[in-house]
Amino acid sequence: MSTTTAPPLLDVRRIYAEPAALASPRGQQVVGRWPGAELVEVASHWQIPELHGDEANVRRWVRIKREALVLGVLKSLRARPNGRSADFIAPSTSNGCAMACAYCYVPRHKGYSNPVTVFTNIEQITGYLARHVRRQGPKTEPNQCDPTAWVYDLGENSDCSVDALISDNVADLVATFRGLPDAKASFATKYVNRDLLTWDPQGRTRVRFSLMPEATAKLLDIRTSPVAERLAAIDDFVEAGYEVHVNFSPVVVEDGWLARWADLLDALGDATSEATKAQLACEVIFLTHNEQLHEVNLGWHPKAEDLLWQPAIQEPKRSQNGAVNVRYAWRDKQRHVEQLLALIAERAPWCTVRYAF
Repeated sequence: MSTTTAPPLLDVRRIYAEPAALASPRGQQVVGRWPGAELVEVASHWQIPELHGDEANVRRWVRIKREALVLGVLKSLRARPNGRSADFIAPSTSNGCAMACAYCYVPRHKGYSNPVTVFTNIEQITGYLARHVRRQGPKTEPNQCDPTAWVYDLGENSDCSVDALISDNVADLVATFRGLPDAKASFATKYVNRDLLTWDPQGRTRVRFSLMPEATAKLLDIRTSPVAERLAAIDDFVEAGYEVHVNFSPVVVEDGWLARWADLLDALGDATSEATKAQLACEVIFLTHNEQLHEVNLGWHPKAEDLLWQPAIQEPKRSQNGAVNVRYAWRDKQRHVEQLLALIAERAPWCTVRYAF
């Protein structure tokens, strides 16, 4: 009886590198992990025609994510105010992702496949963050982000659990926040990387496991850890010293969607201990899709668009950067939000809802 093995998440064959990034200790660490990879010097991580902005790349979408890696230097260090999931969005230590979720907004930034770019000036980034936290002083008023700590989102344009397979950037960030009593790091993830269990975060890093019903995830969450594996990891991360929350995201409206979410909430309850439930909270985020991404997806994963692109129940919304997004029609969405919140209150009353939209 033969068995098939899934291809590795990363099998790096070519590394595109800005010279300064390649010469840095962190750049050399990354190159050392894939010593057989071809090195290609580039002037800017933003301008690599064979990776970014070429429609032909749609045919090679997943292969590029698995085989290509980019090294760059982050030149603009800024912590942007947020106020929803976190108080601030931290400067990125990476951009792009090796996974390929069909609804992800990250590919819109660089176009098409958008493999991982690692920013190698990690000492500058962690130093900036430490200074920024100290300038805030103690948090004196609780908010939806956290009652006592300033929360910094680390992975706005990436998945930190995957980034940790590539370099020590995320480990360095966790270590930095371990020493900042007024602040807490936070990142959402769809990938279970058990190496993180050895990092001793001492409660100063919040991991948010993104969840959706298993059948929906099999269609939309491409190259991610199965939902059952994410559920099974939650208690272990709490025991390892992380604060663990969950993201119910994105919530996709489809036939039988509430029944599927009821099953997921029951599974979450079965998978978690009382200690985990006592600290658990969630964010609820309904699907927002993008016209350009819809067109890209039709070239490599059209079945996903049967679920994501539903003009009969969606309405356009133009974003601040001019992109045309679609979301569920406002009145219907309000009803759906109320339905899901009522379901959470019924099936998982121990799970605090931090916000829902």
